[in-house]
Amino acid sequence: MLQNIHSVLIGLTEEGDAEERSTALAYGLSLARTAGAHVTVQAASLKLTVTHAFISTFAEGLVAAENRRLDALAHSVAETSHRAAAASGVACTTQAPHLGYTALVKSFTSLARTHDLTVLDSEPISLAVDRGLIEAVLTDSGRPLIIVPQGCEVFAGERIIVAWDGSAKAARALNDALPFLRAASQVEVVSVTGEKDLTNTVPGAEIAPHLARHGVKVNVLSLPVQDGDVAETLRNHARLTRADMIVMGAYVHSRLRQMMLGGTTQSLLKDCPVPLFMSY
Repeated sequence: MLQNIHSVLIGLTEEGDAEERSTALAYGLSLARTAGAHVTVQAASLKLTVTHAFISTFAEGLVAAENRRLDALAHSVAETSHRAAAASGVACTTQAPHLGYTALVKSFTSLARTHDLTVLDSEPISLAVDRGLIEAVLTDSGRPLIIVPQGCEVFAGERIIVAWDGSAKAARALNDALPFLRAASQVEVVSVTGEKDLTNTVPGAEIAPHLARHGVKVNVLSLPVQDGDVAETLRNHARLTRADMIVMGAYVHSRLRQMMLGGTTQSLLKDCPVPLFMSY
C-alpha cells in the first residue's frame, strides 16, 4: 500500500470532443484506491471569448451556444467521474468550472497546491490546454505531477526508474516520489552518461544509501546516451525493463523571455511509454 498519499487531484479539460477518453481518470482512481486516498476531479471546460468589437450578433450566438455545450459536457464528465469513483470505492469530490484559459490554469494550479500530487493526461500537442496545465503545475504548484500516457488505466508501481543526473531537481523528484519508491519491489537509479558533464554532480552510487535508509530496494546503473538523446535512452530502457514509472526532475529555461521546458522534459512529455512522475 502506498503511504503518505492522502489526496490526489485529477485534471480533465473539455475542449469540445465529447468522445475524448481520459486515461488519467482511470489511472488516478486506481492509484487512489491503492493509497486509500481522497480524489478531487476537476473537469474544467475552456470558455470561448469574443475578442473583436464588431463581431456579428449571429457569431456571438454561436460562441454562446458552444460555451453552453462545453459547460454541459464538463458537468457530465464530472458526474461520470463521481460514479466511477464510487464504483471503485474511492471518496471523491468534483468540480466543473467554465473558465477562460488564464483563469482555468490559475484555478487548477491553486487547487494542485492543496493535494499531495496531481494526475494529468499526456498531451503530445504542445499548444493544447492540457500542456498549459502540465507546465503550470510543474513550475508553480510546488507539488509533484504524474503524466499518464494513453492506454495506461491501472496504477502499477513494482518497477520504477529514477532518472538521476545528480542535480537539485533530480533530488527533489526522488524525495517527492519516496512513497512510490518504498512500495516498489525494484528501483533503478539510472544516470545517462555522455550527453553532459556530470563530474561535479552527486553520483547515483552516493544517493543509493539515502534510499536504502528509507527502505527502498535500489540498484544503480549508468547508461551511455543513445544518439545524443537522453529521453530516447530512458524510453528504451523503460520498455526493455518493463518499468511501471519513470521519476525525474523537470527542467525549465528562459527563451525569448518566456519560460520553456527543457528538451528532455519536453520530449518525455510528448512520448513516454509509462507514467512520468515529475517535480520541479
